[in-house]
Amino acid sequence: MLELRNLSCRYGAVQALSNIDFKIGAGEIVTLIGANGAGKSTTLKSIAGLVHPEAGDIVFEGRSILRGHAHKIAAQGIALVPEGRAIFANLTVRENLDMGGYLRPAREHGASFEEIFALFPRLKERLTQNAGTLSGGEQQMLAIGRALMAKPRLLLLDEPSLGIAPLLVKTIYEGIDAINRAGVTVVVVEQNAHLALKHSRRAYVLETGRIVMEGPSAELAQDERVKGAYLGE
Repeated sequence: MLELRNLSCRYGAVQALSNIDFKIGAGEIVTLIGANGAGKSTTLKSIAGLVHPEAGDIVFEGRSILRGHAHKIAAQGIALVPEGRAIFANLTVRENLDMGGYLRPAREHGASFEEIFALFPRLKERLTQNAGTLSGGEQQMLAIGRALMAKPRLLLLDEPSLGIAPLLVKTIYEGIDAINRAGVTVVVVEQNAHLALKHSRRAYVLETGRIVMEGPSAELAQDERVKGAYLGE
């Protein structure tokens, strides 16, 4: 479904990504793990069209999206849930969800709402509440729900467990698994390597803008280097 070929990206003098190569098959959950500053978020932003790489290519379903604008990439079936959630705090839960579906006819929103409420029932309970009054975990559910309103085939999640109570993290990852079972391909950037490897099929390890390891998640979870660097073992 998605292939990054020799992708490089910089912010001024800082080289954020250096010759990144990876592939994601339709129906997979793939995770990127690494320390702060490794290039994980930059990778997702490059795919979503929010950062423009200096070299390489990004191919989605056989077509290059390297120079695509973010709104056009979203229309092609890629949705990003950014780090920090970036919900519209002064809008209600319903209005946030409607914003996520702006590319689709309004008459289709009702059915999408019900699908999202089946995943995250709390959102239905808080439908008329301002999003800024939700807990961190509820805001993350809303950010994921807003992305799903666009009916993506590829969902990019940037640090979905960051700053969230453990009980709600469990609920969110159960939701991510359900989204994947429904046919959406998922890429997760996550500092919580235990979670990331548990809920993914394959994984890539990034260090200072380079992929240094890759393989099945279950195998990487048993690798001594991964255990020492990312699992605290």
